[in-house]
Amino acid sequence: MTVLEQPGSYHPAPPPSWRPRVDPAPLLPDAEPYRMLGTPAARDADPALLRRLYAELVRGRRYNTQATALTRQGRLAVYPSSTGQEACEVAAALVLDDQDWLFPSYRDTLAAVARGLDPVQALTLLRGDWHTGYDPREHRVAPLSTPLATQLPHAVGLAHAARLKGDDVVALALVGDGGTSEGDFHEALNFAAVWQAPVVFLVQNNGFAISVPLAKQTAAPSLAHKAVGYGMPGRLVDGNDAVAVHQVLGEAVRRARSGGGPTLVEAVTYRIEAHTNADDATRYRTDSEVEEWRRHDPIALLEREMRARGLLDDATVESARDSAEKMAADLRERMNEDPVLDPMDLFSHVYAERTAQLREQAEQLRAELDAAHDEHDEGEGKAGQ
Repeated sequence: MTVLEQPGSYHPAPPPSWRPRVDPAPLLPDAEPYRMLGTPAARDADPALLRRLYAELVRGRRYNTQATALTRQGRLAVYPSSTGQEACEVAAALVLDDQDWLFPSYRDTLAAVARGLDPVQALTLLRGDWHTGYDPREHRVAPLSTPLATQLPHAVGLAHAARLKGDDVVALALVGDGGTSEGDFHEALNFAAVWQAPVVFLVQNNGFAISVPLAKQTAAPSLAHKAVGYGMPGRLVDGNDAVAVHQVLGEAVRRARSGGGPTLVEAVTYRIEAHTNADDATRYRTDSEVEEWRRHDPIALLEREMRARGLLDDATVESARDSAEKMAADLRERMNEDPVLDPMDLFSHVYAERTAQLREQAEQLRAELDAAHDEHDEGEGKAGQ
């Protein structure tokens, strides 16, 4: 019998000095999503903020419907609609200061547009004719990320670097519920918490990772609970309540800016449209489920609150819709123009200086293009004889 096996001989080891002593209680999210619209708390919301949120939500809905129509017309290769999730997208854009950075996923084109990005530039990647479509540094919007959750470690790295340099910068990274099953998600949260990086993670839990429901991805009480395991606070919010999302994100951004470290926010929302135009959502969800969420529409919720407070009338509603329609008409007209593409641009913006392989490939492509041009000219000449 060893010493440890002798009755009464075991003494627990003291906690190691390097082990962080963190009380998990303050990090835990509420049991239910935080709401403001329809509650007494909404009466204190700034009227100017409500008007801006409403205008952006109406514009965002029209942006989604127009982009979806462009996909059906063949002007976009694919479009992941955020219809139903506009409150998350708009709030994420509006809580940031000019110097802050937004790190979107592929579904977050609306957030980029609400941040000030040209709607056509926001769709360029989905059109398939340019690397990103815009200058990330100019707009402080990172490239739209198609691989799930890969933008999250980038957001942490930028935020940590800014903190080391003494720059007043906060990064806000968006991800879907499916992205929380990726390793990049967990690595990003761990690094952010250890480094106390000024970054906010917004999980838009829209119920499905393409066709996989949340219950088949995690057994956690909520995705916000995952924050506790990394030593950061988790917040749970009604993702269709634009005012609540703006408040929760605003608090998280201010906390990060003041040196309080990262926050994980889970916004409970719903994807009204299919995953993309290539998806048949009727195979994994019912029409009645979709209709139930339509009754919790973010625009209708905000409109009801504003009318109750006397902040919205029919003329204001019509003005918001007219403005959104003008945006859609401009987007439609410009997207119907065929872009002028140069195949040699494939080698632009890959490295600051081209590698030997890229130079070789560029020379090969140039030779092929020149040969094709000569053949075309020769054919034109013979046709004219």
